[in-house]
Amino acid sequence: MYLEHLSLTDFRSYAQVDLALEPGVTVLVGSNGIGKTNLMEAIGYLATLSSHRVSADGPLLRFGTDRALVRARLVRGGQITVLELEINASRANRGRINRSNPVRARDLLGICQTVLFAPEDLSLVKGDPSNRRRFLDELLVSLIPRHAATRSDYDRVLKQRNALLKSARTGKFTAGHEATLDVWDQHMARAGAELLHARLELVERLRPHLASAYAQLTDGSKAADAAYRSSLQNMMDDDGGAAPGAALPSSEGEPGYDDLRKLTVEELTEAYVRAFAASRRKELERGISLVGPHRDELELVLGEAPAKGYASHGETWSMCLSLRLASYYVMLDDARTGGSAPILILDDVFAELDVQRRRKLAAIVSGAEQVLVTAAVDADIPEELSGRRVKVIPGGIDE
Repeated sequence: MYLEHLSLTDFRSYAQVDLALEPGVTVLVGSNGIGKTNLMEAIGYLATLSSHRVSADGPLLRFGTDRALVRARLVRGGQITVLELEINASRANRGRINRSNPVRARDLLGICQTVLFAPEDLSLVKGDPSNRRRFLDELLVSLIPRHAATRSDYDRVLKQRNALLKSARTGKFTAGHEATLDVWDQHMARAGAELLHARLELVERLRPHLASAYAQLTDGSKAADAAYRSSLQNMMDDDGGAAPGAALPSSEGEPGYDDLRKLTVEELTEAYVRAFAASRRKELERGISLVGPHRDELELVLGEAPAKGYASHGETWSMCLSLRLASYYVMLDDARTGGSAPILILDDVFAELDVQRRRKLAAIVSGAEQVLVTAAVDADIPEELSGRRVKVIPGGIDE
């Protein structure tokens, strides 16, 4: 799959811009702050419905406007698909597929697949666990779009449940509220079990690719790995109300990663229900949900130590790049069974890397069906990525 044409209206700095693209390598060159990243961000947003730079949609709209349009023409084999996404300031975003009637924005998920490398990726290693959870969930939705609803359902129930728990701290919690909380426990357990089960399967698919990618990018002196840490694994009542692992059926001691992987969605649902019951008192005291996928961690390991806090700057960059490459390889696995090879986007990445890592990364990605690269100067681009050059100027493209 490759992107043949991109058109933006009132997106970020662009009132209107059209960019013709082709398979292979395309390098967009222009001074810093000129708008190169805005183009890449629009493509990434079309694929994931989220930005790698901001958490809200507001900054995506050109200042003073109330909507932005992203249009793209994708080619897969001999089939052309036209996508249009309307990003709105005051109402729900909408999409169109092949100029059909408007649909929900999330109905576009899975059609345009991308893997985006950016300097912000350092947060995957150095940042909070939420960054790594987001990485997993965005990849999960790209591979299996129906899990967008799973995430949405879980977030909705979590919000409702937390609101009830906060009521307890203000003295407004009644017996009726407690009965309602029991109902939300059931909903949250089911949604959480589905999300956890999907994440665990995805991590197992990622791990071998992560190790391989890190070895390709480095001298191989350290091995890279990842481990999923669920709040079910360390759930216990600090006052002794529940022993470690009480949330899991028929397990003794603290449940491990392999124990979780063996459980079905139904068994994980039961485990969460028991975990919520065991932690009910602490949650009422603190006014927040203490167990669930929103509290989980994807721990990145380099050699014998966690990458966070122990990896050097160069090792951190290699780990970040390896995570993105691993997601690319997982998507390629899907492409072999009917999916689409993703578009690779490298946004101002080469300026952050030493010469050796530049060349190794370029050699790895150069064979992709489509690679889009941004750089301030041509000198930042390794020879391995020879291809079309496009000059970005204020407000548009210099053809």
